[in-house]
Amino acid sequence: MNADILVIGGGLHGLSAALQSARRGASVILVERHFLGRHASGATAAGVRTLGRDPAELPLSLEAAKMWHEMAELIGDDCGFTACGQLQVAEDEAALGKIEARVRALQSKGFMHETMIGPDEMQELVPDLSSHCLGGAWVPGDGSADPHRTICAFRNAALRAGVEIHEECLVIGLQRRNDRWQAQTSRGVFEASTIVNAGGAWADQVAALAGEPVYQSIRTSMMVVTERTQTRVKPVVSSLGKKLSFKQTAQGTMVIGGGSQGRLAADRQSATVDFVALAASVGAAVRLFPKTKGLRIVRTWAGMEAMTRDHLPVIGFSRRAPGLIHAFGFSGHGFQLVPSVGCVVADLACEGQTHHDLGAFDVERLSKERAAA
Repeated sequence: MNADILVIGGGLHGLSAALQSARRGASVILVERHFLGRHASGATAAGVRTLGRDPAELPLSLEAAKMWHEMAELIGDDCGFTACGQLQVAEDEAALGKIEARVRALQSKGFMHETMIGPDEMQELVPDLSSHCLGGAWVPGDGSADPHRTICAFRNAALRAGVEIHEECLVIGLQRRNDRWQAQTSRGVFEASTIVNAGGAWADQVAALAGEPVYQSIRTSMMVVTERTQTRVKPVVSSLGKKLSFKQTAQGTMVIGGGSQGRLAADRQSATVDFVALAASVGAAVRLFPKTKGLRIVRTWAGMEAMTRDHLPVIGFSRRAPGLIHAFGFSGHGFQLVPSVGCVVADLACEGQTHHDLGAFDVERLSKERAAA
């Protein structure tokens, strides 16, 4: 089976890259070792935020923000996106000082998307927020989406664009011959001029098969969903320095996350919930929203995705393997970037260049050989 581009990994970043490349006229095959969106994409809280981004990510994030507001036109479905706003609160003076310094620094560089608000404004936005919060950063255009609806929407758009998708298809070997890649898989051999490594938690294995060993760990972030409640929280709320992300769904359930880590299985193929660690996130949520105390937890889970040492993704061409493009390592904050990163990868795959500066995302910073030297 032959194509111009072979995308390895059926999470949202792989689907987005495949979709955008196919729309530019390339023939695209996507292979996924399990099922589309099985891991990070299906386990995310689906926050759509520019708030609190590393400055290196902001150009991609701000471009993605515009695309999220136009998602229905872009892929035929709004993905359940709601621009409910995102609020990062400070629970003490030290946190408040850090948020204020960040917002000042952003604004000095021309980034005006974050603004500071005080306790009175926060109480208007979130009446049930604890009164001990001193202030926070607010982005009204941020929000959240439905992760499973988003996966289905990108899948359907990719299929309409002509992408050929193979699930339960594990890549076991990669060879470069005569300017083309041969990928040996559990479902046969695929050939392509260009490979996109969107392998998520297993992207380092794909890189190693291509002759580019990299360092990467696996993040196993946990989530909680509560029973429905009359408490009303419109924006997505986080707390600086705390492992907490808090939102309420349209159905009235509370979704609590924020980075508490589960237990990774010895074979690195699955993760389970660590209830002791999860209690920290739940406790932080109750501290911010006292009215949630006593709510019953109805579901918990742990996802899996690649995490880099600096928490920045890897996006761009390999320097060691011709025709290999990386898009992995989003370290718990890749959901919002999906539409813009897909376009960037399609730029590289179809045109050989992009207008975005990808220097901060260079794969060489994760090179095993470089670290050893």
